[in-house]
Amino acid sequence: MLIKSFFTNSVGTLVSRIFGFVRDTLTASVLGANIYSDIFFVAFKLPNLFRRIFAEGAFTQSFIPSFIKATHKSLFTFTTFTRFLLFLLFFSFIVTLFSTFFTKIIAFGFDEATIELASPFVAINFYYLPLIFCVTFLGSLLQYKHHFATTAFSTALLNIAMITALIVFKNYDRKTIVYALSYSVLIGGFLQVIAHYLAIKRHYLVKIFFVGYAYRRKNKEKVIIKETNQRFYQSFFHSIIGNSTPQIVSFIDTTLASFLLSGSISYLYYGNRIFQLPLALFAIALTTGIFPRITRLLKNNDKEADTLLIKGFWLLAFLLTTSTLGGYMLSHEIVQLLFERGSFSSADTKMTAWVLSMYMIGLIPFGLSKLFSLWLYAQMRQKEAARIAVYSLISNLIFSFALIKPMGVAGLALAGSLAGCVLFIFTIRSFGVKKFLAILRNKKLLMLIALLCVEVVAIYSIKELLHGYL
Repeated sequence: MLIKSFFTNSVGTLVSRIFGFVRDTLTASVLGANIYSDIFFVAFKLPNLFRRIFAEGAFTQSFIPSFIKATHKSLFTFTTFTRFLLFLLFFSFIVTLFSTFFTKIIAFGFDEATIELASPFVAINFYYLPLIFCVTFLGSLLQYKHHFATTAFSTALLNIAMITALIVFKNYDRKTIVYALSYSVLIGGFLQVIAHYLAIKRHYLVKIFFVGYAYRRKNKEKVIIKETNQRFYQSFFHSIIGNSTPQIVSFIDTTLASFLLSGSISYLYYGNRIFQLPLALFAIALTTGIFPRITRLLKNNDKEADTLLIKGFWLLAFLLTTSTLGGYMLSHEIVQLLFERGSFSSADTKMTAWVLSMYMIGLIPFGLSKLFSLWLYAQMRQKEAARIAVYSLISNLIFSFALIKPMGVAGLALAGSLAGCVLFIFTIRSFGVKKFLAILRNKKLLMLIALLCVEVVAIYSIKELLHGYL
């Protein structure tokens, strides 16, 4: 079960990220690292922030436990879906009306002319949010049925739409290219919704909406659904805080980077994109796959939940530590191979590599925090996880203001990694320090240390080999 769900999510994520890197490579080549690339990344930042909160955290990890415990699943499903969708459509409309205001919030350091230039793109991109909510909601129902493939692979549709826009409009002026990219985001969102609709239809889940609608119209089960909704919204509110720390950190980084030299936002974006690959490929893929099962096991007080968590820990420990070491030591070579062409210069490579190396320091704490916070969410301890996230967020602000002057844009990346360490420390304290140390007391720890020593030797050899070609 663990390997199957992890493999499905990992392969789907890998396919999506391959298309994502093709997209980023084309973006770097066509737009480079300048004011227009900064504008697009700013415009895409806010809906992407909410996407990660919804798709990779708060909503799914609150909805599934509530759905499992709901006595009337169809009514709970229908009311939750309609309320969220209507709110997000209304919110998107408000962003359209006041796009200049929201652009100032996202990129506070932009001057007035740049804000005016960026605000239409912010309005367009924000409509991706209600689309990705539909994807996340339908994906949560599919997770309950232990179907992960559609959600894992469908993100590639967004990247394919953006790649198509870059290829078709590559010879146009940069403003037109940003418009094309923005509309391609919406097209990709529609394609993801269609893919998920076909999947829930294939798993006979469409009827759950019709049954819920019928009960809603008859005003039945009001007392039961009210109790379920209250439990869900309470856990969802806390989950938003608890799961969104990495995304809020990234959002703060973008705002602070807008005060730095032109291209700084782009350096953060490209570095973070590489950092997010192993995080998504391993940590997010694993936790997404085992979360529904762990929730069921804990509900039934089944000791198999502990076994599943321990297996997940060692799998992540090997994957994340080797990825961290490789990403840190080969940061320059990775960025050079992926992006240094067209408008992306060697100076851009140097800055992005520095940012990437600082991000990689936070891969292990962020990845393992994802796993152990899963235990808290499955036990409906969202409030506790939210409090931990606040500590991490405060520490990130302190580190950011302390490091931005001496280190510039790389200091923002390092501040995020240090905040991830704070997140991990407090998460382990809530999980149980003794329980965590008991997991570590395993011969696999010695195997991991030996593997890392071998990796260091191998990477030095690879660097010497690459030096002859680059």
